[in-house]
Amino acid sequence: MVRQCRALRTGCDREAGDGMMQPVTLAHEGAVLNGELFLPKGTGVHPGVLVMHNALGLGAQVREVAADLAERGFAALATDMFGAEFGGDPARAGAYFAALQAQPDVLRSRVVAWHDRLAGLPDVDIDRTAAIGYCFGGFCVLELARSGAAVKAAVSFHGLLTTSLPATPGVIRGEVAAWCGGQDPFVPSGHIEGFRAEMATAGASSQITVFASAAHSFTDRDAASLGRPGVAYDALADRVSWAGTLALLDSVLRA
Repeated sequence: MVRQCRALRTGCDREAGDGMMQPVTLAHEGAVLNGELFLPKGTGVHPGVLVMHNALGLGAQVREVAADLAERGFAALATDMFGAEFGGDPARAGAYFAALQAQPDVLRSRVVAWHDRLAGLPDVDIDRTAAIGYCFGGFCVLELARSGAAVKAAVSFHGLLTTSLPATPGVIRGEVAAWCGGQDPFVPSGHIEGFRAEMATAGASSQITVFASAAHSFTDRDAASLGRPGVAYDALADRVSWAGTLALLDSVLRA
């Protein structure tokens, strides 16, 4: 079972249960991006979920999450924001991450392009889409919500909350959830309060949860391998945030 694979981090088959994985490409601003679509068993259209990666690129975590979601009946598209393979080299991945962060308009348009790609797939119900993301990907899905895209929900796991392009009143069309670590050095309390104020000004329906003892990357069981202070896995925060996210997705995509 994919659920067991996600829990044990032993490596997953690239299929979702009895469904399948399909490569999905996207050309954007001179980059060829290579995503992976995990489909549920059965025919017909399904609610769609973008699953967006951290600053190291598309890797095991988002593949496992996408496969898990496919087992639960969602068409889950693990996106690629960089268009390159890094061979496990954080420095190379960091260069792509920094380049995108320096071009907020390009970053936001790329996230929107991935959502448009998801919504246009024949297996996806265009009226039932959502996006979830981890670290950098968490920031990306918040940018998608801020763009005014027609997503039913945007869920950020330990993502950056500040932006140079804040949401304007009425622009956010779906639910926004941010799962944050109280010991995350990249998302201090001032950023959390600023984000809370931004959502209130925008009139967005939002839920912001802070796990007081959790650090950055609290959903990543391999976080300690980075050897960076303030970056650590937290089993309780991981389980609670995942359960809450599934409840939200069921509520907005299956109602």
